Amino acid sequence: MKLPKYDGLEVLRRIRADPATQPLPVVVLTTSSEERDIVESYRLGANSYVRKPVVFADFVNATNVLGMYWLLVNEPVPARPGSL
Repeated sequence: MKLPKYDGLEVLRRIRADPATQPLPVVVLTTSSEERDIVESYRLGANSYVRKPVVFADFVNATNVLGMYWLLVNEPVPARPGSL
């Protein structure tokens, strides 16, 4: 959520506003456990909200699990001819 120039919610708004990036899956990976951040992320079109572990080994494990899910388990929307 806390980024130097634009916060994470603004980045998400921009991703969803651009037709070229709109269909991309977005995982919010943050240390924030604020309910308002979770609700707003999903309202803006996030596909998943994950609280980032602070212990490095736990973070590595979480990113491995996320990667496996998005690459092997998740079924993306089939591409249409002429789309991304």
